[in-house]
Amino acid sequence: MTKQTFLQGTIILIIAGMITRLLGFINRLVVARLMGEEGIGLYMMALPTLILVITLTQFGLPVAISKRIAEAEARGDKQKIKSILVISLVITGISSIIFTIGMIFASPFIASTLLTDDRTLFPLIAISPIIPIIAISSVLRGYFQGRQNMKPQSYALVIEQVVRITCVALFVKLLLPFGIEYAAAGAMFSVIIGELASLLFMMYLFKRKKIVKVRHRFMKYVKSSKDTIRELFSIALPSTGSKIISSVSNFLEPIIVSQSLMLAGISTSLATKQYGELTGYVLPLLFLPTFITQSLSIALVPAISEADANYNNNLIHYRVHQSIRISFASGALATIVLSLFAVPILTFMYGTGDASRFLVLMAPFFILLYLQPPLQSALQALDLAKPAMWNSLIGAAVKFTVLFFLASNPKFGIMGAAIAMSVSAVLVTILHLASLYKEIGFKIPMKDLLKMGMLLLLTWFAGNTLKNIYSGLESNLLLFIFIIALLGLIYIGLLFALKFVTKEELKQIPALQKWLS
Repeated sequence: MTKQTFLQGTIILIIAGMITRLLGFINRLVVARLMGEEGIGLYMMALPTLILVITLTQFGLPVAISKRIAEAEARGDKQKIKSILVISLVITGISSIIFTIGMIFASPFIASTLLTDDRTLFPLIAISPIIPIIAISSVLRGYFQGRQNMKPQSYALVIEQVVRITCVALFVKLLLPFGIEYAAAGAMFSVIIGELASLLFMMYLFKRKKIVKVRHRFMKYVKSSKDTIRELFSIALPSTGSKIISSVSNFLEPIIVSQSLMLAGISTSLATKQYGELTGYVLPLLFLPTFITQSLSIALVPAISEADANYNNNLIHYRVHQSIRISFASGALATIVLSLFAVPILTFMYGTGDASRFLVLMAPFFILLYLQPPLQSALQALDLAKPAMWNSLIGAAVKFTVLFFLASNPKFGIMGAAIAMSVSAVLVTILHLASLYKEIGFKIPMKDLLKMGMLLLLTWFAGNTLKNIYSGLESNLLLFIFIIALLGLIYIGLLFALKFVTKEELKQIPALQKWLS
């Protein structure tokens, strides 16, 4: 099995992330065009419930599996690898069955009472069977990540999106005549088909290249696994705390938004439409650069775990600093483009620029959100998941406080939700940085902070100049693409000029090695 370096693994995940994000946007465009804002609202209101249940099912094991298998791999301990796999499959298998049944029975209460829209019942029930599929997939992903082989899950992500986008148009078109809620359920069911295809592919690769026989003497490993359980849960439980906070936050968010907007005198139908604009149109654009930061965070866990096991503090600091630098570089361009060109982007993608007010407000703050995944992974890899959990809890508490007071005020309405999300993004990132400074003395050098500021300022100046020179962006797609491409080239030049990307890092890209050696 091929093992990659930190940057090589990250690049593989980034390429897969680019492809899956592109396919994901196509999927969202299809769904948005077919179901409209209200249908997207139903889909997005049901989705946080699924994420919460999946988080509870996994118990934070993916990160723990990756870290412990990386350590066992370094020692050449195949028996420990098998023990980790056996225990992880047992735990996720049992929990997924319990939570799948629980979600099916709780769906009527969640739909009518908590989400205040009975039409979310069908999407909630339709998505329930995905829980055991994702549970098993997460164990296999953790296994491959721990062995620092990022190719299997990268291929699986692309397969999942291809299958999903193939199915979603079919199911939505078939079910839309029966009602918008049935169409939303069809969109959810396409997610199940995609995840199943992804799981089958990873199982094939695991069996073809496995180093241990999982089924051989399975029960013996289950009975003699106390140490493995303790080692896994020493990481998994604090990590679960952070994920539960995030999932509970996402679960409660549409509930608090709908209840707050109701207090502000906004009808259920209008509230669902506005929430659909915010979460279905704006947030996907804001989260677009996170495929890079998520890729970094996945590759960072085994890399830092290995450095920590070897007591190499300099390498730990370098990896964290490197991930922050790359994350900021990936997010800065998106921040400027989304701030300056909010209306044409939304108009070309969704046929309306009504949600541009959310995008212009949130984009400048979300640049700090792009730093969160690698920072949290660094904390988890250093067995500092508990501070990360408390940071997430504080951020969630502040978000809900701001959300309730602003969204229930008619002067703010749905804009209060956008402000609350922005406040939380900034706060949690600052708290993560403070935790790393307190525990290992890590801080971003002042020189780098100045370079970050210069990168943003120069990119904004170039983008604003291009925007002012050309007119008719809302109607001329080719001209708009040319402007964005030109701004992208200028941005790449700035990255090299300010040394955000080094020659040594470029040498790790196979296609560039012969040109730079």
